[in-house]
Amino acid sequence: IAGAIHFNSGRKHGPFIKVNCAALTESLLESELFGHEKGAFTGAYRRKEGRFKMADGGTLFLDEVSEMPLPMQVKLLRVLQEREFTRVGGEETIKVDVRLVAATNKDLAKEIENGRFREDLYYRLNVVTVEVPPLRHRAEDIPLLAQHFLDHFSQKNRRKIKGFTPQALDKMLRYPWPGNVRELMNAVERAVVLSRSEYIDVSDLPFSIQDYGGKDVPSPDKLINSASFRLEELEREAVLKTLQATKGNKSEAARRLGITRKTLHKKLKKYGVT
Repeated sequence: IAGAIHFNSGRKHGPFIKVNCAALTESLLESELFGHEKGAFTGAYRRKEGRFKMADGGTLFLDEVSEMPLPMQVKLLRVLQEREFTRVGGEETIKVDVRLVAATNKDLAKEIENGRFREDLYYRLNVVTVEVPPLRHRAEDIPLLAQHFLDHFSQKNRRKIKGFTPQALDKMLRYPWPGNVRELMNAVERAVVLSRSEYIDVSDLPFSIQDYGGKDVPSPDKLINSASFRLEELEREAVLKTLQATKGNKSEAARRLGITRKTLHKKLKKYGVT
């Protein structure tokens, strides 16, 4: 979603920089975000530019922002308010123009109540909120996401895996996915590495998924049909918005969409647009 916001905005030609706040200690996170000067600490053999500087003119995506330590939250708040910062161990004030997008899987209101997240930072970040329902409430998305990750990791690992067996897909549809999309991605990556056939089977999935009983789910055909309908709606919207942006110039619209003019005509006819 953060990528979609960036690449469909006026900043799309600027950098898109990602940081996982949960993956770094407080000291490493400060250096990662703001950079450091040579000699700022042991091992700082040269100056390093931080992610804020790298994202200047573009978008900085902070994943799992709720895991950011309180002292770092204070420093982040200052950057958002003043649009400037200093490198670790430095004195120079660096001004930046960055759109910040943050994500979390926790209830920040509860984190504030428990003293783990600053209220002032929360209101500074909470300008526009996009709530993504848990994957367990979007079962129709699982086959599409799983195939997307399968294609990606098959190519990355130079494997020729075509898809999932019906039994494996059934297990994946029943599983509640407490770790949401990231857990699904990791499960598919593991399966790609372990599989020795053209199709991912139940035995290739993590044990937590293999052993899960779970409730009955709609048939994969119904889920795929539902997902296909949603994709068609998204495609139609993309085509119409591109035509609007190009003021009806079909050649330019086709170029922006990455399709031929002939294909665009077919899609317009399909959606009843003249």
